[in-house]
Amino acid sequence: MCGIAGIIHRGKTGAIGREMTLMLQSMKHRGPDSAGFAVYGTPRAGELAIRFKVAENVDLAAGFEIHDQIKARRAAVDERIRSLGGEVVSVEQATEYAYLYRVKYDGDLRRFADYIEDVEGAEILSIGRGLELVKDLGDASQVSRQYRLGEFVGTHAIGHVRMATESDVDICSAHPYWAYPFSDVSVVHNGQLTNYWSKRRELERRGHRFVSNCDSELIAVYIADKIDGGTSLEDAMTQSVEELDGVFTYLVATSDSLGMAKDVMAAKPMVLYEGEDGIALASEEVAIRTVFPHEIETIDPYAGEARVWRN
Repeated sequence: MCGIAGIIHRGKTGAIGREMTLMLQSMKHRGPDSAGFAVYGTPRAGELAIRFKVAENVDLAAGFEIHDQIKARRAAVDERIRSLGGEVVSVEQATEYAYLYRVKYDGDLRRFADYIEDVEGAEILSIGRGLELVKDLGDASQVSRQYRLGEFVGTHAIGHVRMATESDVDICSAHPYWAYPFSDVSVVHNGQLTNYWSKRRELERRGHRFVSNCDSELIAVYIADKIDGGTSLEDAMTQSVEELDGVFTYLVATSDSLGMAKDVMAAKPMVLYEGEDGIALASEEVAIRTVFPHEIETIDPYAGEARVWRN
């Protein structure tokens, strides 16, 4: 089931946090277990935005001990950032277990991410110049309110509402997925990859690591690896239609682009609106009309198609 959505403004910024909340909430029936947002704002010179958590929300019922552990884990993250030569510029605490750090750091992102995630319980959700990835249990309105996404202004966003069918109901299994450890690449996905394990082993042999067993994360790392090797986003997505087996429709976002790809059977739905003011895509047309309520024309992208739009 699940539902995915994306929006990108043409040459301007918009209230993408509020817009993505409206789009996802309209598809709550497709996935009531969790909601996730990858939102792209204006980069701050010399700073990385790091979204991470140090516990799952379900852990909080364990009593006072987990609260002490959360404090200790965050202190350990702070120390590791400093030891790598990073400078914490600002901290926002979204929940007791989830944080947004803005950090000045110009070293190797893989080393940085690996060292922080070596702290027990710590998981980096995203690192980027513009990207902030937020996901949690509950519907889109709950998560948006909890993380104050209604105030977020930016250029583009993708989002996901999840019905857990093959993995646990927890934050780690929720979408979107950041392409670890590549800055600003994220993916949402509806479908299933049948060659997940063979492609994962191929990427692991190339030195990549995975934080989940979700096939959506594989798409993110696959695309980022292609881009890192010099392939354009559109070409990487076109190649994915040939190289990834299964039924899938996915959206990928980078620092300045939004892309969509469908497999050759096109069994998973996708509706597209292209206007002068922006582009919106979703699993259901009702999601697009929450943002563009005036009379619009939508299309169903072709089977096996890959398309990219830039801000």
